[in-house]
Amino acid sequence: MALQVVWFKRDLRLHDHRPLVEAARRGPVLPLYVVEPELWQRPDASARQWTFCREALQELAEALADLGQPLVVRVGEVVAVLEAAHRRHGIDGLWSHQETGNLWTYERDRRVAAWARDRGIPWQECASFGVIRGLQDRRGWARAWEQRMAEPLLAPPTTLTPLVGIAARALPTARDLGLAADPCPARQRGGRRAGRELLEGFLRQRGRGYHRRLSSPLTAFDACSRLSPHLAWGTLSMGEVVQEARARRLALATLPAHASAGWPRALDAFLSRLHWHCHFIQKLERQPSIEILELHPASRGLRRTDPERLAAWSEGRTGVPFVDACMRALHHSGWINFRMRAMLLSFASHHLWIDWRDSGLHLARQFVDYEPGIHWSQCQMQSGTTGINTIRIYNPVKQGLDHDPDGLFLGRWLPELAAVPAIWRHEPWRMDPATQAACGCRIGLDYPAPIVDVAAAAREAREQLWGLRRQPGFGAAADAIQERHGSRRSGLASTGRGGRRRRQRIADGQLCLDLGLEPASRSVT
Repeated sequence: MALQVVWFKRDLRLHDHRPLVEAARRGPVLPLYVVEPELWQRPDASARQWTFCREALQELAEALADLGQPLVVRVGEVVAVLEAAHRRHGIDGLWSHQETGNLWTYERDRRVAAWARDRGIPWQECASFGVIRGLQDRRGWARAWEQRMAEPLLAPPTTLTPLVGIAARALPTARDLGLAADPCPARQRGGRRAGRELLEGFLRQRGRGYHRRLSSPLTAFDACSRLSPHLAWGTLSMGEVVQEARARRLALATLPAHASAGWPRALDAFLSRLHWHCHFIQKLERQPSIEILELHPASRGLRRTDPERLAAWSEGRTGVPFVDACMRALHHSGWINFRMRAMLLSFASHHLWIDWRDSGLHLARQFVDYEPGIHWSQCQMQSGTTGINTIRIYNPVKQGLDHDPDGLFLGRWLPELAAVPAIWRHEPWRMDPATQAACGCRIGLDYPAPIVDVAAAAREAREQLWGLRRQPGFGAAADAIQERHGSRRSGLASTGRGGRRRRQRIADGQLCLDLGLEPASRSVT
């Protein structure tokens, strides 16, 4: 038998799964998932992530069993698992999607590539998302993205040949993997069925006000698509999400104006963020060291983390209410909207002067939708270490007043402030002692005093960061980074005045539709 191994990683679905389709055309398929204990002991991994993944794997296993060949689960190191399978059954081909993960998975894939070469086994890695491996020039990336997203979606095989003598094994629990207890009561459920329900609900009901409601944590939990964990773990493919969103956009054009009101702008905003998703993953594909090393050399060694400040920020007890409420909401659900992610990281980096690697690891563990390519690029961008992005120092008080003016979000996540009048809720330290006593919120006792002076800390951070940018040679290094990673005009055809405006925003880097890449960036083969 020409046994074909399909190695599932972060692509936990049967639909639009090219490795599975291509492998099934060539012979019997062994669908394999390897639970890697070493991966799950990395500092960016958490029990909430594994539990989501495990639910998706359970559903995938059921779907594969319906085709005739169940999912084969093994626990251990991938090369050892593949070697055992090869010795016992003989492997004629290895199939998987390309993975732009953290540095650990990058090195693991290099070991797999070396093993496959030594055994003379072809390893076919199919493209994932809109990321292009080995791209030599940023120009034309958006056009290539469009072409890839327009490719026909692949139906799964109708049947798989059952394999005899391969025992099924249960998926380990988070405790089995030694993961710390990680209560996350409002965590999203894993699996393709949950992803499909979210997509359909967003495109037909929840998404109408997306562009207006995505920035506030009061509205974002319902108004955002909430598809990010399903894209991160591959229960949905990027192609199917893009194509269904565009089909919905076209269908709405046939409806009366009152029926489609709000939808076109909402779906345009949503589609732009799907481009943005791949743009940032492509950065890590190009330069894996983004996970651990500042892009601009002048910003290296800039910050030193105070452990007490890090603990207060991580636990939602900085004494700055909007920061604390966002962190507690994230702990509870494993998700929060993008603007609040940026504010949390900005506050840690600029006001508390915490190293972005330390704050980034905490957030990575909290995010069920942790996607290394997006996450570490954003950690550097929001911390001002890229050298090419505008320095953004979010004012957490202003953000709270803008997005939660009545303090409703604060009241939900900070019960200590529930009785504080709305006028004081975003800055409770400004209450006089009598008011504090009257509402049962004594600053420093019932709720912490701010661990920093927000305005003074922001001013000091701004001075330091702009001081770096005035140093000799800073601009030349930034130009080289821009050439490698910066946004470019997409080269796509204009669609009228709106299209020209969109292309200008692309040129300004706001939608991030293009990027730089050098040859053979993350090749593992």
